[in-house]
Amino acid sequence: MHDHVTAEDGTHIYYKDWGSGEPIVFSHGWPLSADDWDAQMLFFLNRGYRVIAHDRRGHGRSTQTANGHDMDHYADDLATLTAHLDLRNAVHVGHSTGGGEVVHYIARHGDSRVAKAVLISAVPPLMVKTPANPGGIPKEVFDGFQTQVATNRAQFYRDLAAGPFYGYNRPGAKPSPAVVDNWWRQGMMGGAKAHYDGIVAFSQTDFTEDLKKITVPVLVMHGDDDQIVPYADSGPLSAKLLKNGTLKTYKGYPHGMPTTNADTINADLLEFVATD
Repeated sequence: MHDHVTAEDGTHIYYKDWGSGEPIVFSHGWPLSADDWDAQMLFFLNRGYRVIAHDRRGHGRSTQTANGHDMDHYADDLATLTAHLDLRNAVHVGHSTGGGEVVHYIARHGDSRVAKAVLISAVPPLMVKTPANPGGIPKEVFDGFQTQVATNRAQFYRDLAAGPFYGYNRPGAKPSPAVVDNWWRQGMMGGAKAHYDGIVAFSQTDFTEDLKKITVPVLVMHGDDDQIVPYADSGPLSAKLLKNGTLKTYKGYPHGMPTTNADTINADLLEFVATD
């Protein structure tokens, strides 16, 4: 059994496919890999689900291609994977940038293979500040991210993981050096070009029309202390745009809550996935 599928442009997309039963497909955040889902993959595997997670192009163990680091390619790569595995009635779970990938995949490729979706700390509807999105983050912030990826990636990734990503910069927080190291490991496995271009993809893609197109049930999970994708301009707006969206707000939870608060997140995911 091959552990990768080849995209239309020849890019190898690495994936894990464990177990059998109802499929749950996990799309990771920037600049990580499928490994970021370990806590969810094992939890659902042990409950009789088939769990699948891929490394986005340029990330993790997938080809470090120079090209295609945009939401269309991300969605099409996911479609290639779901077709390759011939998935039916899949639940798609996306964290952060992965949430944008899931939304764009369903809107672009339809829901014939999809039963439900979950957006966790996700980037839709739109991150960057525009006249139509006054609550967004100024473009200069994302430009700064790109400068740091281009000049100082190793330090930038250490600081991001040790600080705002997991809320480890908050008073009373108890940072886990191992969690920080694992974030850094995943980030540094990926390609600098993919990560550089990916910042534009996750910050400037407007998912408004995509969200309106989706008819399957969608659970929107967001922490109100998310320092990466601020709550007020993301979760509640996405839930409102979805035809069949439910918002679940987590008081004080950080962006990386699937890791820091895995027990709560897994229990709520299971409840949503298991409910007919």
